[in-house]
Parts: sequence; C-alpha cells; structure tokens
Amino acid sequence: MTFWVFSSKMENIRSGKLMIISRTTELSDNFSHNADYGRSCFFRQTPESSTTTNSNRIRLHSRNRRQTLARGRSSSFRVFLSYLAKTLAIRSARPIIHHRELQVRFERPRHAIFLLCSFPLYFTRAEMLLQISAVMEKDSSTPEESTLSCARCGKPAHLQCPKCVELKLPREGSAFCTQDCFRASWSSHKSVHLKSSLLSVPSEQSLDAWLYCIRRGQSRTSQLPHFDWTGALRPYPISKQRLVPQGIEKPDWAIDGIPKIEPSSDLQNIVEIKTPNQIKRMRETCRIAREVLDAAARVIRPGITTDEIDEVVHQATVAAGGYPSPLNYHFFPKSCCTSVNEVICHGIPDARKLEDGDIVNVDVTVYYKGVHGDLNETFFVGKVDEASQQLVRCTYECLEKAISIVKPGVRFREVGEVINRHATMSGFSVVKSYCGHGIGELFHCAPNIPHYGRNKAVGIMKAGQTFTIEPMINAGVWRDRLWPDGWTAVTADGKRSAQFEHTLLVTETGVEILTARLPSSPDVFPWLNS
Repeated sequence: MTFWVFSSKMENIRSGKLMIISRTTELSDNFSHNADYGRSCFFRQTPESSTTTNSNRIRLHSRNRRQTLARGRSSSFRVFLSYLAKTLAIRSARPIIHHRELQVRFERPRHAIFLLCSFPLYFTRAEMLLQISAVMEKDSSTPEESTLSCARCGKPAHLQCPKCVELKLPREGSAFCTQDCFRASWSSHKSVHLKSSLLSVPSEQSLDAWLYCIRRGQSRTSQLPHFDWTGALRPYPISKQRLVPQGIEKPDWAIDGIPKIEPSSDLQNIVEIKTPNQIKRMRETCRIAREVLDAAARVIRPGITTDEIDEVVHQATVAAGGYPSPLNYHFFPKSCCTSVNEVICHGIPDARKLEDGDIVNVDVTVYYKGVHGDLNETFFVGKVDEASQQLVRCTYECLEKAISIVKPGVRFREVGEVINRHATMSGFSVVKSYCGHGIGELFHCAPNIPHYGRNKAVGIMKAGQTFTIEPMINAGVWRDRLWPDGWTAVTADGKRSAQFEHTLLVTETGVEILTARLPSSPDVFPWLNS
C-alpha cells in the first residue's frame, strides 16, 4: 500500500507526523521525508508546492463514473482521514473533525482506490488539500501478509478490520478475505473491540473512581471534555456502576453491555399483540416502575445530587426484585436517566447538586418477570420561574392529549399531530430526534411513535399492543446536540426542555395507562389539584 500526500497551502504546514502502515512509502518531491516500515514518517515543506483546485468535498476523479464507497471500507478511510487531520494539526489551530462526503472508485485488477479530498473545515486558520492514493495488491515478497488467515473461513486474507487497526490489536483474528466475510462475522467480531476498550482503561482512569464519562459509558477521564456547551449546565464526575444482587433476573446486556436479542428480533418490524400472561406481567412491572419513580420524586430538593437520586432508584428497584433496565444497556453507566434544565433526555446521574429553580426529569425503566415497564416525569426543584412551569405543564398536557386518542384503529402518526398542535399553540417546539417505542419483553421495539407533526409512522393501533408515548418539548428550537459522553442530548440553543412518559396498553375500548399515578403518588404537580 502506498500513500502520496500533497498540499496546496504548503506555507501552512510547518511539520507533521504520520504513521505509515506500508512497506514502501512515496511522497511528493515537494516534501523532504525520512520513512521506514514500522516507524514514523516526518516531512516538511520545500520551496516548490503543487497546486490543485480547492474543494470542500471529498471527490473521486474517475474515467467512467462515480461510485459511493461500501460502508465497511468507507469507515476505514474515515478513520484514516480523521487521524491524518489530527496528525497534521497546526499548533496555533484547533482541529475540527467533520466529514462531509466520501466517494471512491475501484479499479481492477489492482484494486486501486483514488481519493481527492480537501478539508478547510479541519483547521481554523488553514486551508489544506490532500490527495491520497492507496494501491493494494498482492505481494508475494511479504510473508506476513501471505500467512494471515480469514478470521471467519480460514482462507488467505488481505483485508483487516479498521477498528482493530485503530485499537492496534494483533493482525491475527482481525484479517478477512472479503467484505462479505467481514460483514457476516461482525456481530461476534465486534466483542473483541469492546473487551479491548475495557482492558485498555488506565489504572488512574478506573471505572471505580469519580470521573467524567466518555465513549458512551465505556471509559472515564479525569478532565472535563472539551465541548461547545449550549447552555450553563456542565457534566460532573460520576460514581462507579452499581451492582445488582445475585438471584435477580437480568436482561442479556447486564454483563457485557450488549443486547443480543433486541437488535435482530422480528419485533423490530412487527408490532406484537401481547398475550394475557404478558399483559399480566407488564401490569406488575409497570406498577413497580411507578413506585420507584415516586420514591425518587420524594427526595428531589435543592442540594441533592442526581447520583443520590440514582441510588434511590437503584435500591428501590432491587428491593422490589427488579433490575434497572438502563443499567449497562449499551454501556449506559447508571440505573436511571436524570435530565436537568436544557438536557432533553438520557442525562447521566452525576455529582452535581440540584439548585433552586432547576427542573429535572427522572426516567425509570424496570425489568421484572421478563418484561420492561418505562415511565418518566419532570419535577420542579424548589421555586421555579413561571416560564419553566408553563413548559412542564404544557409537556404534561401534550402527553395527556396524545393518550386520549389511543384506541384500536388510530394511526400511530396521529399521535405526533396531536402533540405538535398543542405544543406549537403554546409557543414551544417538539424534539424530532427521539420517539416513543414498543415495549414488553424487549426494551425497545416496534412501533416507533414520533411526537412531531407530519411524520411518516406506519401502522395502526390494535388491542393488545403496548408502547410508550414520551413527548420531549423545548422552550426554544427543537434541534438537539449530544454531549461528549455519547448519551446526554441537550437543546441546541441551551433553553430548557421537559418530558413525560407512560407505558400504555391498547384495549378493546380504548387505552389502559400501565404506569398511571397511584393514590399514594406524591403531590408534586399543582395543576392536578385545580
């Protein structure tokens, strides 16, 4: 494999460092270079420079046609381009990794890949044009390549998993003969990456310490991640993951964080009609979930941390014989979600103390007797301003109005129309990135129920179906952004957001709210008394 690197703005590149992963390396005459296989390659500008037309797109120059790169190989080149942008970063400029487009053409029989790309967005004060040409061909003089076997079928292999390359894992076990073999073995092969990620966490970044969460819960860091925060809220360090006692039934992700049944289940495409036994178990589970949320509501006050709220949720769930469904679900590190102020959903409980005037949503899901029950509510912390009170009340009313239309024969898309109408009339916006979902023996399944208007949700409601409706309403724009922890979704403009959720059962005559408030539920919503 050979790489060539050019730049149209040579004066902007003082020096760079790039790891070369080939036996032979050729660079343009415009660079002085010193490269050996397995070592770093350093290069500098010489007086002459190549000139090429700048472009904001990664383009392919083909004799015949343009062809979009296959997904598997596309990701490997994105990794390479991302690494290249970082290693060529100018000291006075901050690299911004953002991919716009990637197109490529395969040329047989040498399987040549030609890319012409430029990224003025990568640097704040530099425009760069990089032309990368990678030629892959079988080389009989390379004993290492010829001895590699496909991890799936055992045939001679010349391709390698890009994630394994990024993690610097051994080549044995990460080589594949074809893209088809790679795709077919991905579901089992990806566990190698996860184990490596967990083993690679340094001792000073132990998951047992109070540290910041990154990489969707798979890692921790002692430094606050750099991010263009949209509002006043910041993440705080989180505590170690809580344990669930032996003897409590656990979902399949409890140990390694990976759901096995859910992603490939037929219920992702088919809306299940629950059996009487399933409905009975869901009633029990949803009752427990309601009691757990009520326990959390009773402790909410200024000065309490969201981690302490998570402790209450965890202990109440375990005491009832249930498992907190969010715990380790795709590596989520806590037993519930706590979303404060501008956080839309999936906030991670941490060491931050709630302040007077905050609003906080607590999202609880319980796994009990093989089924899940899911609900959430947004609570006031101390004395809250009038605008926040109106936002929370409007969100509550959006859920009420949506539930009121649930019955057999109603189209799922109508839920979003009802919610959107009430929210916009009140001067608020509806989040479009997250939706309601089917629930039962799976945490998330069909149907998907958008909360915004003019959505394209398919299907109609039938008796025996169970699903959630959980509108997220923003005081400002509907758009969201994701924090560096990979979970916390916040409003794009930093304004507040509220949410309410119930698990519902469609009956022959209408709807049953499985997570409905109980006579013993705390009196926390003033409008319920009027």
